[in-house]
Amino acid sequence: MTVSAPGAHLAQLNVATLRYPLDDPRIAPFVEMLDPVNEAADRTPGFVWRLAEEGENDATGLRPAGENVIVNLSVWESQEALWDFAYRSGHLEVMRRRRDWFHRHVEAHMALWWVPVGHRPTVGEALERLAELREKGPSPRAFTFASSYTAAEADPQPEAAV
Repeated sequence: MTVSAPGAHLAQLNVATLRYPLDDPRIAPFVEMLDPVNEAADRTPGFVWRLAEEGENDATGLRPAGENVIVNLSVWESQEALWDFAYRSGHLEVMRRRRDWFHRHVEAHMALWWVPVGHRPTVGEALERLAELREKGPSPRAFTFASSYTAAEADPQPEAAV
């Protein structure tokens, strides 16, 4: 795991392909966990920001990766902060039950990358990082927990607008 460099935070995107629509009773336990898990994330040391649909507490209504794919996009002070939340909190219960609600992904479903402090990645930027990870494998621009890079090894500057 790597601690962020001064001036850098860790962005993360994960995508999940739903087995059922969000209003289906078979996915109700997941939907019921959304608010408590998001509120726990908001209170977790090292949490910076997460994507939420306007007027909502989550991003499940946004479907930029496909009609049956939900996205989770957030920013953390360090890789350790994100790891602790994902694997050492109530979020782990959701992870344990993910196969009840989501299809198994054959290709990468999560990407991590460093961003300058204060930068809020767009969904488009996040999906580009995931696509790059899928196409080229881990690099300082898009990596995973298992193949991580330090902020010093990455260029934390967002890409310039064209």
